Amino acid sequence: MSRVLIIGAGGVGQVVAHKCAQLPDIFSEIMLASRTKEKCDRIAAQLKRPIQTAALDADRVVDTVALIRQFQPEMVINVALPYQDLAIMDACLETGVHYLDTANYEPPDVAKFEYKWQWAYQDRFKEKGLMALLGSGFDPGVTNVFCAYAQKHHFDEIHTLDIIDCNAGDHGQPFATNFNPEINIREITQRGRYWERGEWVETDPLSWSMTYDFPEGIGPKKCFLLYHEELESLVRHLKGLKRARFWMTFSDAYLTHLKVLENVGMTRIDPVEIKGQQIAPIEFLKAVLPDPGSLGPLTKGRTCIGCLMKGIKDGKEKTVYIYNICSHEEAYAEVGSQAISYTTGVPAMIGAKMMLSGKWTGKGVFNMEELDPDPFMEALNLHGLPWKEVIL
Repeated sequence: MSRVLIIGAGGVGQVVAHKCAQLPDIFSEIMLASRTKEKCDRIAAQLKRPIQTAALDADRVVDTVALIRQFQPEMVINVALPYQDLAIMDACLETGVHYLDTANYEPPDVAKFEYKWQWAYQDRFKEKGLMALLGSGFDPGVTNVFCAYAQKHHFDEIHTLDIIDCNAGDHGQPFATNFNPEINIREITQRGRYWERGEWVETDPLSWSMTYDFPEGIGPKKCFLLYHEELESLVRHLKGLKRARFWMTFSDAYLTHLKVLENVGMTRIDPVEIKGQQIAPIEFLKAVLPDPGSLGPLTKGRTCIGCLMKGIKDGKEKTVYIYNICSHEEAYAEVGSQAISYTTGVPAMIGAKMMLSGKWTGKGVFNMEELDPDPFMEALNLHGLPWKEVIL
């Protein structure tokens, strides 16, 4: 049994707290910390067992160090903003605790998603005998594990990979994002990028699309090519890979609103001066959009996220599609959050469970596909994210 400190009390933090609280044999004591303690207290009141809560400015390493030393957890689950990853990793190194996050670090002033900043921590974590697990959400996270599972059980070489993310749900709002608006919009408005024959190929934002027929009655949806961080690590670790792409669905209404906001400068990340104050337009936009946490009771429908892989096994061509479907309504009934938060929060808990139970061990910084996929895949079925595979 182990103590765990969860940093971040948004929609994902709420799911992680619920799911950790369901496993007292793994997570013996839990502390939930956020800049706003009232958010932590509201989540704590929903749980069937007591947890501790605390106010924390995770940008301040000294504050995180003090809280870790006070609570003495074995590991930190970081579901705060990606801007805070490095500060929290620094605090873990100083206090000697393991680290896990769900999204890679990005600088607040540069819309660029890269692992280079966190991979640079490899030697420091290794020298301290600590493990840092990066990207233990769904995409990145489960998608990486799907690939590792396919590589282990289905392929000698994976030649092409398409990660396809569909949110077929509807929250009924004119325009809202399913997770942090600032992070979501930065991700979508950057240039697209995919990997082919050993190099990265860039595309204009949302300029490439395809229609994919999703399973189990979801049906055909238009998907757009984006750059997503798991591609950066997967191209290093999948044998024989020739092409890797990431696709995501968006409604027409979402794309229309986004285009208008771009045209009037509201998605800019560089600050402008207003009445003597410096503010990035995207930060103002985040403040006026619906809180993603408020979408839980409104959202109906399902998500479908999966990996379509083609390659060879024993000299023969093979195609495998591994996917999960998650119901917004069922997620809300269990933990009070919609499926986007659920599909990120559950894998964060499972990653922590893998580490604390000793099924995943190591010294240094790891991406998900570097570890044995089998126990994680088994845990997905146990904890609310059952997966299916189609072999062609």
